[in-house]
Amino acid sequence: MMNYIWVALVVIAVVAGGATGNMQGVLDNLMEFAPTAVDIALGLIGIMAFFCGLMRVMEKAGLCEKLGKAISPIMRLLFPGVPKDHPANSAMALYFAANILGIGNAATPFGIKAMQELQTLNKTKNIATDAQVMLLAVATTSITLIPVTAIAYRADVQTAGAAEIIAPVIIATTISTITGIFFTIVFGKLKRFKYDVIIEKEIAAGTLEINEDYIGDDPIVLPENYKSVNAEEEKVAW
Repeated sequence: MMNYIWVALVVIAVVAGGATGNMQGVLDNLMEFAPTAVDIALGLIGIMAFFCGLMRVMEKAGLCEKLGKAISPIMRLLFPGVPKDHPANSAMALYFAANILGIGNAATPFGIKAMQELQTLNKTKNIATDAQVMLLAVATTSITLIPVTAIAYRADVQTAGAAEIIAPVIIATTISTITGIFFTIVFGKLKRFKYDVIIEKEIAAGTLEINEDYIGDDPIVLPENYKSVNAEEEKVAW
C-alpha cells in the first residue's frame, strides 16, 4: 500500500508541475533533495543495524526474558491471550521501552520482532488477532517520557529550550495511549470485530488464509467442501 501512495505522490507532483508550468521547479527540487534522501537512508541503516544488533545481544544475555517478566503484570492486562512465557512478551517489552524513550525509528526492529512473535499465535495470515491490534494501538499512541528524537531535532536547528516539549509530550501521549487502549477494547467487544466472527466470515467467503506457523493448540479445521477463492485465482493466473 505504501508503495502505491509514494508512486501516487510522485505522479501528482509531476503532473501538477507540468500543468502549472513549473516543471523546472520540480526538477530542481528533485536534484536538490536527492542527496538528502540518501543521507537519511544511510542514517536509518546505521540506526537499524545498531539496534538490531543490540536486541540480539540482549536476547543472548537473557535480558529480554528478564524485561518481559518485569512488566508481565501489565502485559497480562493488555494481552491476555499471550502465554506468560511466550517470546512475544520480551519483544513487546523492548518495543514499548524504545517508544517510551522516544527514539523513533530505533524502535522499529523491536516492533517487527514483536509482531512476528505474535503471528505465531495467529491461526490465520490475513486476520489480525486481538493482541496484534492492541500492540499496534499502544505502539501508535505510545506514552513518551523522554522524546529523544524530537529533542535532538530541535537542538540540531538550535531551537531555544529544546527540551521544553517534555511535559506537553508526556501529557499528550498519555491521553492518546489511554484513548487508544479504550477504543481497542470497546471495538474488540463488538460482534462484527471479534476474531472468531471474522474467521467465520472469511471461511464463508473462501478468502481465509491458514497460518502454517501457528503454534497454538486450537488450529482452524476447515469444512471438507471449503474452496479457497485465492487458490482458484492463482490457478487462473497460472
